[in-house]
Amino acid sequence: MAMDDDGKQAQRKAAMAVLAHSDVAHIAARLDAITLPAHENLRQPENGLVMVRGRVGGEGAPFNLGEATVSRAAVRLATGEVGFGYTLGRDRQKAHMIALCDALIQSADHAGAVEAQVLAPLRAAVASERNRKAAETAATRVEFYTLVRGEG
Repeated sequence: MAMDDDGKQAQRKAAMAVLAHSDVAHIAARLDAITLPAHENLRQPENGLVMVRGRVGGEGAPFNLGEATVSRAAVRLATGEVGFGYTLGRDRQKAHMIALCDALIQSADHAGAVEAQVLAPLRAAVASERNRKAAETAATRVEFYTLVRGEG
């Protein structure tokens, strides 16, 4: 059972990563393609601040880098699954849709549909955009050569 819970947590984590990197219009269009079950807001979408922490060299002592604006929401399906959504910025609608997707992927009745009709297309779009940006960046790459003088 512990392995099953770990698998579900990994699935939720992967879904949240895709949703966080997706555009709100794309998420909304994909959610419109499926029949959404009855749900209620446990936490209305709201904006707030979180402290961003950093470490020098990734290993040094932690320090407070600054604050970032986030939006968050919590949703409960009529069948009892609870989903949470967080996103950087002030997009309450996106936080609500992420929370709804999180609840849906925990539901045995809706997980397959959400994966096939929402997450898989969004995952492909995120990968495509990432590849486009990588190709654009690679096109501007400059190679530097140094010459060694023969003083010696």
